[in-house]
Amino acid sequence: MAIAGERAHTDQSSENNPHWSSRFAFIMAAVGSAVGLGNLWRFPAEAGANGGGAFVIFYAICVALIGLPLLISEVLIGRHGQSSAVESTVRVARDSNASPKWAALAGVGVIAAFLILSFYSVVAGWVLYYVGVFVGDVGSAIAGGTIAGGAFSGQDEGAVEALLPRLFGDPLLLIVLHGAFMAVTTFFIARGVSKGIEFVAVWLMPAFFVIFVMITGYAAFTGAFSEAVAFLFAFEPDRLFHGPVMLSALGQAFFSLSLGSAMMITYGAYAGRSTNIGGSSAIISVADTGVAVIAGLAIFPIVFAAGLDAAAGPTLMFQTLPVAFQSMPFGSLIGLFFFVMVGFAALTSSIALLEAPVAWAIKRFGIARARVAMLLGGLAFAIGVISALSFNTLADFRPLGFWPLFADANFFDAVDGVTSKIFLPLSGLLTAIFVGWIADRRLTDAENGITGPLQPLWRFLVAWLCPIALTLILIAGIFPGIAD
Repeated sequence: MAIAGERAHTDQSSENNPHWSSRFAFIMAAVGSAVGLGNLWRFPAEAGANGGGAFVIFYAICVALIGLPLLISEVLIGRHGQSSAVESTVRVARDSNASPKWAALAGVGVIAAFLILSFYSVVAGWVLYYVGVFVGDVGSAIAGGTIAGGAFSGQDEGAVEALLPRLFGDPLLLIVLHGAFMAVTTFFIARGVSKGIEFVAVWLMPAFFVIFVMITGYAAFTGAFSEAVAFLFAFEPDRLFHGPVMLSALGQAFFSLSLGSAMMITYGAYAGRSTNIGGSSAIISVADTGVAVIAGLAIFPIVFAAGLDAAAGPTLMFQTLPVAFQSMPFGSLIGLFFFVMVGFAALTSSIALLEAPVAWAIKRFGIARARVAMLLGGLAFAIGVISALSFNTLADFRPLGFWPLFADANFFDAVDGVTSKIFLPLSGLLTAIFVGWIADRRLTDAENGITGPLQPLWRFLVAWLCPIALTLILIAGIFPGIAD
């Protein structure tokens, strides 16, 4: 049981055929694309609400048996194709004597990435807002000599909780923050793979992990750490094979690795021949899973120490935590570090989301990267404006009101729902079928970097288990409550 050694090969990188400068750069970029806002609040909340240890165990199993094999599949398509996600899939299909129409799997992923970016940037704008809030609070604490105390000195809990509703009530500010974040994302994409995407990944991801470890250590020593451990890992055997728990863990494992969005195919195209896909994908999966699990140990001790609700869902980050920082030592400073860390994760993810459609447009239309980045970044911003207004001016707008599944969804929720419930699992399902059944076996076996008993195991998982699991995710998304 061994993973094949890396092959010596010198890759020529250019604007038309860019490559990561090293395996480390590829891993940092891929981890950055996977680690995002969902890792920092969704996994801990899902684990706590679905049996703690039972959820975590099944999640880890799903990552190993479904997430990792599919990640390897997406990366190998990109590495073999050495082009955009769509063109790479076309090349694999043609080299396998299969129909190039299989590129539809990548096309669905590219569309999903673009649509997700449009509302992801809006949420990232909220992060910028809280960075600004805590910068001001740190300044006030230093001036008042209260930096060692809790955040928001002199304000009550209601005033801190009102920060988010106040933001939602200001359409112009929401749009400005969304625009600022999109502009930064577009800037780095326009600079290219080496000077833009890789530069951000190799600097921001290590910085992210340093701050992440620091906050986790802070939470362990100053918060209710044992209570958080019990909340996350208390084992309930009767829930281990409980339908909703299993589906929730399965979905989290799939979405957490950014699968189905063409991002990993795109990033795989920039990986050199010396990069071992199997080994690199394993590192990416472990890093992403580690962030998701440890996030609960960083956040919940602070929440529990303040006596607040750990099952607050999306508001956990933007309302519950700021209130919790009120009662924590050095709360202003820790709050600032926390939201800067979240901002780093949001930026590396948004860059990957924009790069997938930009890479496709460059290959499809032959337009210069900077121009394509500005065009697509501007279009994503325009669509995102409607999402930003979903919290105020367009709160009653129901774009998919004719569809029972999304009858009550505003524009923001509708775009989120369509991409997460349909586009992503559909793209992942097609990828599993394509790699497991359609692509030439010699081609995929040569690309995946796996040897020994792991090779037939990987093929079995991709060809059989992954399609079944992704079909379940797709069905559960379209027919919610089916597993109850």
